[in-house]
Amino acid sequence: GSVFEHKGELYMVWSGWQTRRIDVETQCIYIAKMKNPWTLGSERVLISKPELEWERHFINPDGSRPDHDIYVNEGPQPLIDPENRYVHIVYSASGCWTPYYALGMLTADADADLLDPASWKKSPSPVFRQSEKNGVYGTGHNSFFTSPDGKEYYILYHGRDTQTDPPGEGDTRKPRMQKFEWRDGYPVFGEPLPSTVRMAKPSGTKPA
Repeated sequence: GSVFEHKGELYMVWSGWQTRRIDVETQCIYIAKMKNPWTLGSERVLISKPELEWERHFINPDGSRPDHDIYVNEGPQPLIDPENRYVHIVYSASGCWTPYYALGMLTADADADLLDPASWKKSPSPVFRQSEKNGVYGTGHNSFFTSPDGKEYYILYHGRDTQTDPPGEGDTRKPRMQKFEWRDGYPVFGEPLPSTVRMAKPSGTKPA
């Protein structure tokens, strides 16, 4: 779960299930208002479930798969645009064990009722996804931060250098970060950069 404040109110977003798994497991995104930083103050409200094709990958290119079908929306992270026009929820979709693990986004107008499912619009395609060209796969489970001087915005996420984990190596995902920009109130993440790219330090970073 992630907690954020908007217009003087606290909200929590998290991933959960509508029902217990029988044959298929479906993770969804929920939101609730909070009474205080440790207590929910409303019923949970479903704002996203994995309905689009790119949210429902659970089989690897080599055919390996879990023992049951799993459709995933998880890891919701709030992101409010700097001009306070929109509230975005960036979430992870598809199986994290696949190269197709990617980020989707829900967006609501800043003046909308965030507990109304109709206030949220889902991105029709991933806002951040694998790049075969750059050799980065399984890009998801993210968070955000700013540079020390607050002038630059960064996304922190995990990815791997191969489509799937090589046999016998366990989980090979690694944390990665890169800068992103804002355009008309929406984040523009671009492509995941190769791990060999040398980036400039965040602005306002003190010299070593």
